[in-house]
Amino acid sequence: MQARAEVPEFTEFEIVRNDDGVSLSFALRFDLPRGVEDALSKGVPLYFVAEIEVFRDRWYWRDKRISKASRVWRVAYQPLTRKYRVSFGGLNQNFDSLNDALVSVRRVSGWKIAEKDQIDDGRHYVEFTYRLDTTLLPRPMQIGIGGQPEWTLLVEKTQRFQ
Repeated sequence: MQARAEVPEFTEFEIVRNDDGVSLSFALRFDLPRGVEDALSKGVPLYFVAEIEVFRDRWYWRDKRISKASRVWRVAYQPLTRKYRVSFGGLNQNFDSLNDALVSVRRVSGWKIAEKDQIDDGRHYVEFTYRLDTTLLPRPMQIGIGGQPEWTLLVEKTQRFQ
């Protein structure tokens, strides 16, 4: 019997429009499948990607994309120190357990997704995607995991805001 990846679910998804622009806060709940966790414990880093696009409704043509943003987290196990390292941008943080490391990649607060001058009085919406990016894995692993559903960790959400 093949292991199936757990579908992540949102525990929080909030779009806030204020004087600075538009920001997003979200939190997800998911556990890594056993095969993915085993690969991580053997030194294969995992990459989690959050992508968001902000659109403005238009009645006469396709909706206009106003902004696009993405974030990439790298989670790696360090066998010598027996710690998990989460890298985001140029920042690194070490954690004693996998659960603690995953908490930092499951939650984002106050992520600025659009500037104030990009948003007008029209109707807007966001398209959000969060996934485990297997294209950033080492090439031999990409070939080996092709078609294995336990490596498919993906959640998408579309939400309107004023």
